[in-house]
Amino acid sequence: MNRRTLLRHTALGLALAAGPRAVLTPRAAWAAPLLRFDDPEFRAVVDPEARLVTLYTDGRWCEGPCYAAHLGGLVFSDVRANRMLLIDDDGAVRTFRDPSDNANGNTLDAQGRLVTCEHRGRRVVRAESDGSLTVLADRYAGKPLNSPNDASLAADGAIWFTDPVFGIAMPEEGIVRRPEQTARRIYRIDPDGTVTGQSDALDQPNGLAFSPDGRRLYVSDTGASLNPEGARAILAFPVENGRSLGTPHPFATVEAGVPDGLAVDADGRVYAACGDGVRVFAPDGRLLGRIATAREAANVTFGGRDGRRLFVASGPAIHAIDLKVRGAGRA
Repeated sequence: MNRRTLLRHTALGLALAAGPRAVLTPRAAWAAPLLRFDDPEFRAVVDPEARLVTLYTDGRWCEGPCYAAHLGGLVFSDVRANRMLLIDDDGAVRTFRDPSDNANGNTLDAQGRLVTCEHRGRRVVRAESDGSLTVLADRYAGKPLNSPNDASLAADGAIWFTDPVFGIAMPEEGIVRRPEQTARRIYRIDPDGTVTGQSDALDQPNGLAFSPDGRRLYVSDTGASLNPEGARAILAFPVENGRSLGTPHPFATVEAGVPDGLAVDADGRVYAACGDGVRVFAPDGRLLGRIATAREAANVTFGGRDGRRLFVASGPAIHAIDLKVRGAGRA
């Protein structure tokens, strides 16, 4: 045993003799800062002293946050618990839909009705005022969809959604089945109900969000969730004539984990739920900074009374942080 090793063993022995408080210092004591500033512009987004507030911790896999003031607050899905819940502005939590058919992404349509992507049902549904559900999409080209994942409202009232295979490939998030679609697509549901396939350029399309002017659609490709060599990127599609997608170009990539749910603020910055928290990108793709979370972040949305609160779904939890900017489309 050399002198360095002897000193290390001696120190460990003294620490053990002193009791557990001298050794079992919580890992959190060395935790990274909540906010990481990669670019000075990030200070226009968030105050350096801002704090992440935890609103809920009893989920299995929280997803699909959607702020709906007329429904009472933040609706979100607990995908693996097969239920949806609502957190009101005062922090109270109540059941919103149980069972939920392993609901995942949620958005509001042009009339403020809640639109939900279901894994188990393999469909996109709209909640009516009487509580009934109207099916907006469950088939394409005569065959069942894979497992609709996330949805976003376009300026013309169309609902766009992604259709990867997670809900038919992961038994805790749906029912395992063989895919009947030949691809994992991005779809558009016209206001008249017509469903059109828009792109099959991604391996596993997931989160999606429009730029404030509606001319660009950001979509995360989460192929690496099922295949370590798969994609872990955000692509930007030009939206042509407001109705169809042009050829995508790379917008951002992450080196570990995958970018999942997306949100956009009023100035066009992109917020991506990632393995190490929420990464924030400028419209030109520059990484501005990160809002760290203890568990991987699955989805994000803007909301609150003034539209400046960013809600983050992260594993079993829902968090929130107040920003200096509003979400796109929020006055």
